[in-house]
Amino acid sequence: MILILFLLITELLLYISYQIDNNEHFIKYLMTKNSHDPKGRYIEMINLGELKEDARQAEIVEIFQHLHQILSIKNKKKEKNFFSKIFSAGKEDVDIEGLYIYGDVGRGKSMLMDLFYDLAPGQKRRVHFHAFMLEIHQEIHEWRYMKPQDRINKFGTDIDDPIQPLAASIAEKSPLLCFDEFQVTDVTDAIILGRLFEALFARGVLLVLTSNRIPDDLYKDGLNRGLFLPTIELIKNKLEVVELNGPMDYRLERMKGMEVYHFPLGEKATKELSNAFWRLTDHEVDDRTEVGPDTIEVQGRVLTVPVASRGVAVVSFKKMCGAALGSADYLALAWKYHTIIMVGIPILGPENRNEAKRFVTFIDALYENNVKFLCCAEVAPNELYAEGHGHFEFQRTVSRLMEMQSKEYLAKGHAI
Repeated sequence: MILILFLLITELLLYISYQIDNNEHFIKYLMTKNSHDPKGRYIEMINLGELKEDARQAEIVEIFQHLHQILSIKNKKKEKNFFSKIFSAGKEDVDIEGLYIYGDVGRGKSMLMDLFYDLAPGQKRRVHFHAFMLEIHQEIHEWRYMKPQDRINKFGTDIDDPIQPLAASIAEKSPLLCFDEFQVTDVTDAIILGRLFEALFARGVLLVLTSNRIPDDLYKDGLNRGLFLPTIELIKNKLEVVELNGPMDYRLERMKGMEVYHFPLGEKATKELSNAFWRLTDHEVDDRTEVGPDTIEVQGRVLTVPVASRGVAVVSFKKMCGAALGSADYLALAWKYHTIIMVGIPILGPENRNEAKRFVTFIDALYENNVKFLCCAEVAPNELYAEGHGHFEFQRTVSRLMEMQSKEYLAKGHAI
């Protein structure tokens, strides 16, 4: 009996060993992501082979770990639980009010911020800086034309200055605010930001910003830049400023040797794009535990992206160009995702000129924001709109589609 039991156990161990050696999915199953804090999740991703060890990234993860603990303490205080008060005893002082990460493209700034954001407790918001400023300008515009009673109903005050009520509203909805691709190119934004950030800090909002520029280079050579210099000092004083650089552009490395334009439509092109998605995200397109639909709010409407993960979105020509969408929708996509994969691009012509016009607007939005574009189409770029009324105007889009396949374009930073 003992011998039989021993043989059974031995057989089971051999089987498990075989599975571990030969089944990648079994390994991933054993290493399922269970961590609920940035440091633990970062280590798991390295163990899973999704990330390579990077000393500089690890240092920044430690800062995110500290921010995560601060948010956890704040969240528990908000619950007014007796045990949370004990837990937070002696930790009233917050020694860091956020993080500013700058560095070259493809070094992992957005990836680390996403890792932190996904696990952060409590109310939060992650938004592209351009989209956020559009909202702020819209709110200020509405404020100016509001009646005093309408201001009181919406913000609880009828003061003439909209910045303080706006900051109070943002702080209530989003104690954590994350900006990706932070840059200042507009004088009006430059003037608003200083007062808005100061008001947000005063209300305890934690800010996390990623940028390709060191703070001292923000709004460089801009009109009336002197008005923005106090904002730069505020950022440097309130946020921990860290550089994330290194010898490798991870995003470009993942795209090395990758074809980005596939034709004709069919199983081969679909498979190539599925493989590209896996290379860029470490996930299969149909992995619903890690890959899922995403939504973007655009001017009060909700735009649904059926498949998205780690800054990569998959959309169809039919949904993007067959529906009544416009430049605001496409810009929102271009700001949120560094890479967009489009499937099902047909031959275009006068018979589907509305779809062709939207496709032109779509490509313009991606091109102007340096979004990587992968796609499968019925024909090559120069044959997409080969003849008929509108052919001549479409040639600029053909030129952009060709340029978007070049190494120079692929090496550009997102939305710079």
